Amino acid sequence: MADNGKRVIIVTGGSRGIGRAICVAFAGNDTEVFFNYFSPGDPEGEKTAAAETEKMIAEAGGTGKGLWADIASRDETNAFFDQVLEEAGHIDVLVNNAGITKDALIVRMKEADWDAVLNVNLKGPFNCIQIIGKIMMKQRHGRIINIASIVGVTGNAGQANYVASKAGIIGLTKTAAKELAPRGVTVNAVAPGFIVTDMTAVVPEKAREAMLGQIPMGRPGQAEDIAGVVTFLASEQAAYITGQVIHVSGGMYM
Repeated sequence: MADNGKRVIIVTGGSRGIGRAICVAFAGNDTEVFFNYFSPGDPEGEKTAAAETEKMIAEAGGTGKGLWADIASRDETNAFFDQVLEEAGHIDVLVNNAGITKDALIVRMKEADWDAVLNVNLKGPFNCIQIIGKIMMKQRHGRIINIASIVGVTGNAGQANYVASKAGIIGLTKTAAKELAPRGVTVNAVAPGFIVTDMTAVVPEKAREAMLGQIPMGRPGQAEDIAGVVTFLASEQAAYITGQVIHVSGGMYM
């Protein structure tokens, strides 16, 4: 397909929560939003959620398309990017948002759960950055925004795999920023605190109250709070910002 001049955005894990909010925030008549979704345990539910994201993008005045792809698989990630390039001609922004949790204390954590979380949360963004990095270096422009987490800095009991993946995202962000900056590509991370999503909805009430007690603003954040920072980092106003981790946590981490 010929390049239509629109700004092309890729968001991983765009079917729900923060990813969906980011997709909708980018929606407009001058953008095309592509997102992946993947849930082998509930494929029909995930397809329904992806269709809802596409609908919300359209209602916001944009064009959006979800594609089934496992970013932990290099072959599927390559196919995903190839399809976007075939349909849109170029890519301007990558948001690495996809993530999963499989919580347990370190001494009880299954090896398979460690591997699954690291594969999606850290190997997935690496796959995407390695592929898009070559494309954006040739273009001599581009924006990459990685979704990290407050726990990647503070740690969190019972989430060794998730914490390690998010700490890794922060290191990956800084390294990619240094490598890609000479070609006009910025790489930044956003570290959410306690945000209202499907993932945090399962947190027990006592744990939820304890978390809220650590937030100076006294309330959880919304997915739109993260989306607003992501769209700023993808804008021309943020052209001189790279290698940074922006905490969006209501003051939970200072």
